[in-house]
Amino acid sequence: MNTLRLAVAQNIVPGDPYDPRGLHAAGAEIRRLMAEAAAAGARLVQFPEGSLVYPDKHVMSSGGPDVVGEADWSRAAWDVIGEQSEAIAACAGRLGIWTAFGAPHRLTAPNRPLNGYYVVSDQGELVDRYDKRFLSHTEISHMFTPGSRPLAFEVDGFRFGTALCIEVQFPELFDEYERLGVDCVLISTDGVATSPATIAQAYGAMYCYWVGLSVAAQNSTVAASGIVAPGGAWLARCAADGRPGISVADLERESTDPQIMVALQYARPWRRSARAGLYDARVVHGDPRSDPRAGF
Repeated sequence: MNTLRLAVAQNIVPGDPYDPRGLHAAGAEIRRLMAEAAAAGARLVQFPEGSLVYPDKHVMSSGGPDVVGEADWSRAAWDVIGEQSEAIAACAGRLGIWTAFGAPHRLTAPNRPLNGYYVVSDQGELVDRYDKRFLSHTEISHMFTPGSRPLAFEVDGFRFGTALCIEVQFPELFDEYERLGVDCVLISTDGVATSPATIAQAYGAMYCYWVGLSVAAQNSTVAASGIVAPGGAWLARCAADGRPGISVADLERESTDPQIMVALQYARPWRRSARAGLYDARVVHGDPRSDPRAGF
């Protein structure tokens, strides 16, 4: 296929994994936005980091809310997190829409959880999970176990890469996804301290692929969720009003938009050839006018 409709959602992300009511509310909101995306014809819907819950470091601290310390995961409502994750997967199957969403992924004690991001197919099957590799100082010090691999998955012939929050500050991840041949990278984040909207546009321009940016709805007043085209222009944005919602755009390989066309048909192939040794045969060695650096 040459076209895929992507929906990027922003939901209210709760911060207390001890609170079953908040987890139920987040799950219900995610499923409502999934239905909205499916009704809009989307084949894939992207949600923020920790869509079900992104634990607040003060809430989680075993030393109490006034001291940021080792997270106490023993009181997390893991049964509810699991139940809501299963309900989201079942909803994806009913609606026939691929769904990418985040939640802590429990490991065997005493290991800390992973900051996980799940990919569910339009059949309601869990296809894979991305685990955040570059954690913040607080996350690595007190909260999570780091992941160790990239995740690229395919929907209708389009390849998607995944990255979470502070990982936007590590361009080597996005270069890696270009080398893995992705068409679009899904950047999902809870917060906005790392200027993800600006960086998403930069990666769309640098690597000539689409970028989906999903931000927690409560932070959309600073950076609303949306979809960046190859070349760096925004195709669609959610409302920057702090409320849940979706933005939808078609990823078109044969787009007639001049910027997208140039990015896909010329810039990306050229940059790949440049990285693959295009210049090697033209480098001059041993020329007396080249090797000395101290003369004009």
